[in-house]
Amino acid sequence: QVQLVQSGGGSVQAGGSLKLSCAASRYAYFMTWFRQAPGKEREAVAGLYTGTGRTSYADSVKGRFTVSHISANNTVNLQMDSLTPEDTATYYCAATPTFRPWSTILLEATYNDWGQGTQVIVSS
Repeated sequence: QVQLVQSGGGSVQAGGSLKLSCAASRYAYFMTWFRQAPGKEREAVAGLYTGTGRTSYADSVKGRFTVSHISANNTVNLQMDSLTPEDTATYYCAATPTFRPWSTILLEATYNDWGQGTQVIVSS
């Protein structure tokens, strides 16, 4: 099991930036960010394989969001730029400590361990 503690987030105007962080209690193979907007299903945003730093992004955030990893303290960051009101959601960090195929990195079913959630509000 991996315990995850999230920080960051908040409110910003459209076009602004925010950064989220997720600290894991131990090594994790994949660390991925999901989000859930009010009344919508939870969706994957960006995932990272900690072994090489390889990343995968949802089409909706490509070119605007950047996921990165600090291996020394098992932390993954999500830098969010050019935010729009459509990015408003509760953001969750997820992790798996065991091997998973690359094709599963953005699938919710891949993950058993989740952070507490962090709200991001983007106003127009």
